[in-house]
Parts: sequence; structure tokens; C-alpha cells
Amino acid sequence: MHDMGAVDGVGPKMLADVTPPFIPEGASGMTVLVEWPPGHPGTPPHRHSGPCFGYVLAGAIRFEEVVIKAGETLYEPGGDKIHYQNGNASDDEPAKFVVTMLCAPGAPMLTMVDEEELAQRAHLRAPRP
Repeated sequence: MHDMGAVDGVGPKMLADVTPPFIPEGASGMTVLVEWPPGHPGTPPHRHSGPCFGYVLAGAIRFEEVVIKAGETLYEPGGDKIHYQNGNASDDEPAKFVVTMLCAPGAPMLTMVDEEELAQRAHLRAPRP
């Protein structure tokens, strides 16, 4: 973990320190604010052309099998990895988070995965309860 230079507990606080598997050559950065109302199902299965780093500002979001609450971070490696499940984890409260994505040149920041590909890759997905 990197030293952020805090003195006597005052200053920057490390929230996440990850090493992405790759950063696309010539990538551009994009920061997006996402706000989901209570019970919002999120985005269908998709992938990103580069890594994504996020921070939950309010509420809680479902991120695959885990729930990430306000003040916690998320990370997606991007590339070929499919993000299968997300959404607002609450039926009563809105959720808000910020995501910074490193996008490959000329590629969309998010690409939906069609049913045919999901079926072809079903054997790669961890079993669900």
C-alpha cells in the first residue's frame, strides 16, 4: 500500500490500492456519477474496455455477490471480464456512486453482453446459490 502522507491522522486516507491487470494503450479517463432509485436493477451483464474504480457516496449497491456500502470502493478489471450483476441493494433508499474508467481509444466505456455469449461462457461463471 502506498503512503499517502497523512500526519497524525490528518490528510488523505487510502480507500483502495489495486494494480490493474492492464491499461489500454492510449486510454482516456472518464468519471461518471451513477444514481439509482430504490430497487433499481442496475445494468445488465456488460464489460468495460479498461479498468474501473468506484466509490459509493450514498446507500448501497449490489456488486456481483457482495454489497458495497457508502464509504466503500469497487474495482472492475475491464477487458474480457463480464460484470454480471449490479444494482441498488435497497428497496427503500437511493444509491449513488462515482466510477472512474480508463477506456480504450475508440471503444465505448460499456458494452452489453448478449444472451448467446452468456450461454457460451456459462461454464466459466462461479456457481450461484
